[in-house]
Amino acid sequence: MRVPRVFCLVDATDPLHLLDDLAAIGVDGFQVRAKSLSTRDLVALTREVIAAVRPHGAMVVVNDRVDVALVTGADGVHLGASDLPIREARRLAPELLVGATCRDAQQLGVAAVDGASYAGFGPVFATSSKAGLPDPLGPEAIGGATGVLPVIAIGGIDAVGARQCRDAGAHGVAVIGAVWRQPDPVRAAKELVAAVA
Repeated sequence: MRVPRVFCLVDATDPLHLLDDLAAIGVDGFQVRAKSLSTRDLVALTREVIAAVRPHGAMVVVNDRVDVALVTGADGVHLGASDLPIREARRLAPELLVGATCRDAQQLGVAAVDGASYAGFGPVFATSSKAGLPDPLGPEAIGGATGVLPVIAIGGIDAVGARQCRDAGAHGVAVIGAVWRQPDPVRAAKELVAAVA
């Protein structure tokens, strides 16, 4: 299964009417990440995202929740260190794209053996989108982590940073603020797509 080049993380508070436009201009991955929602509401949001972006060929993964990914027919799931182990997710859902949060080459190696499809690697730059993260790794850390799984760089990435990450060997990037916190999210996304092409 292919791994998207640009993942845009989506919460229920984002302007969801823009999803169709984002997928149309080349954002090829969307990660539904809405930790405050009930399971019922998360299922509804995931289905809304799928309906908006899949006609353009974009893929949808669900953060943390294999059950929601399976129920909604999403393309995959992204799992952190405290979520269901990669090996168990792969056993339950062999057809899903499975992403693993990794901070170094050793974690990437373990994730690959356990059946991950790609590694979310970061934070590459400083970010305010998630509390309690370790210090930024910097784009130079990507080169030492490539070769085992496709690396999706995350953390404080804008279009310039996205190009730096690609040049360092990342397969693609995952973003929140680089799209949703911009005056023109669609234009910002178009710049990101160009940066990782």
